Amino acid sequence: MGTSRFVTVALHGGRSAALSAASGFIAGMTAHGITCLLAEEHFHTLESAGQVKALTPETERLSELVVVFGGDGSILRAAEWALPLDLPVLGVNLGHVGFLAELESHEAGSLISHVVERNYTVEERMTIDTVITDRDGAEVWRSFAINEVSIEKLARERMIEVLVRVDGRALSRWGTDGVLLATPTGSTAYAFSANGPVLWPDIDALLVVPLSAHALFSRPMVIGPHSTVSVEILPGNETQAVVWCDGRRTTDISGGMVVTAEVGEHRLRLARITERPFVERLVRKFALPVDGWRGIAERNNPC
Repeated sequence: MGTSRFVTVALHGGRSAALSAASGFIAGMTAHGITCLLAEEHFHTLESAGQVKALTPETERLSELVVVFGGDGSILRAAEWALPLDLPVLGVNLGHVGFLAELESHEAGSLISHVVERNYTVEERMTIDTVITDRDGAEVWRSFAINEVSIEKLARERMIEVLVRVDGRALSRWGTDGVLLATPTGSTAYAFSANGPVLWPDIDALLVVPLSAHALFSRPMVIGPHSTVSVEILPGNETQAVVWCDGRRTTDISGGMVVTAEVGEHRLRLARITERPFVERLVRKFALPVDGWRGIAERNNPC
C-alpha cells in the first residue's frame, strides 16, 4: 500500500462557484485515495464532499500541494500561508484577471488527473523581505511581500517627503503620493496601474515605482537582486504614511522612519500544468490588441 497523500484546498469562501469547484475536486481526490486538508472556516461546509481533515500545524506539513479556487486575492492569501512551508500553489481562477492562476474555471476538469499523477512543474518567483526601523534605527515591524510593498500617504491633501537610497547611498528625494517596491510578479499588479514596466517573472529584481512624484527625476527603476532599497519618511514631515504588503499586512509610519526592502528569503512556488510562455499569458490576461487597428484594417481590406 502506498504512502498516504494530502493536498490542501483553499478557496474564496463567499463564492458559490468556489465552493462547488472545491467540492468536486475533493470528491475526485477521495476517489484516488488522496485526503484534502481544509482550514477551519471551510471544514464544516465541505466535510461531506469526501475524505477531508482539518488543517492544523501538525497536518499542514503533510501537504504536497495547495490548490486554490478563487481570484488573485485568494491565491495571495493561500501563498502567504504556503510560503514559509515551501509548498507549491496551483490556482484555479474564479475571479477577474487571475494573473497568478494556472487554470481558468472552464479548464478545471483536467485538474484532478494532473494532481493525482503529479503532472505539473514548479516555477519559483522571488519575494521581498521588508523591515521598518524608527528614528533610532530600532526595528519596529517586519513582513514580506509577493507582489509589492506599498508606501502611501494617509492624508489626501498632502504629499509625503521621502528620500530613496540604494545600498545605503542617496538616490533621489521626492514629494510624492507614495512609493511602490515591487517584485516581477507584482509588476503586473499595482505597479502596472502606476505605469511601471512589466518584468518577466524569471527575473530577480526590485522594481521601484514613485506614485505621482513632484520631482525632476521620478522614473520607475529596476534594481538588481543583490541591492537593498530604502525609503525614509523625512523628519519634520507632518504627513502620516502607511505601509501595505500585498494589500494585506499593514502598519502606520511617520517622519524619521525607514522602510527597507531586499530580495526575500523564501520564494513563491507556483505549480504549472502547461508550458505556456509568459508573453502568451500576458496577452491573454490583459486582452492585448495583438492585431491593432492597422492589422484589423489590413485583414478586412486585403487589396
